[in-house]
Amino acid sequence: MKIVAVGKNYVNELSEMPKEKVTPIVFTKPENTLLENNEDLVLPAFSNDVWYEAELAFRIGKTCKNATAENALSFVDAATLSNDLTAKDVLSESRETKGPWALAKGFDGATPIAPFFPITNFADVTNINFTYEVNGVEVQRGNSSLMITNLVDFIVYVSSIMTLNPGDILLTGTPPKGVGKVNSGDVMVGYLEGKKVLVTRVK
Repeated sequence: MKIVAVGKNYVNELSEMPKEKVTPIVFTKPENTLLENNEDLVLPAFSNDVWYEAELAFRIGKTCKNATAENALSFVDAATLSNDLTAKDVLSESRETKGPWALAKGFDGATPIAPFFPITNFADVTNINFTYEVNGVEVQRGNSSLMITNLVDFIVYVSSIMTLNPGDILLTGTPPKGVGKVNSGDVMVGYLEGKKVLVTRVK
């Protein structure tokens, strides 16, 4: 199982949407990053600056290679809310030398994720609402209509390069406003269409 994610994929409002398609910034995260069942998050010792990023996640249900715009969504069987944690200090050091994002994104527990819900629960994947709270204060609010590279285009692009297998997870980016630092003692709560689905307590 692999996690395939896209960076810098949201605008604040539709008027900011690029007029032409852009090539998505794609990176992968290993399976060890998954933090399931509302498990507590243990911050990594190698970083002093871990940030949260609430994101919609979609699960691949059948082998997908060279998907088309017409059939891309047929490969998705479920969706949920996740948190793409980033060690910002490590990422900044890596960027200085144009290095990979692997360590900044790949530490144990770096992807808290809620249980998946059947994709049929969502009438329109381009209109899914989600919010994120830290210590009872809403910090992020998003809607999938504000993705620069939408889910269909993301699947088409990625599957033209690598085969997506059943169980693979697609992370689709975070709203540009509201990301922030994670601190010991924080309680982070995510809502999908108004329903509380993800709770992460930070050690």
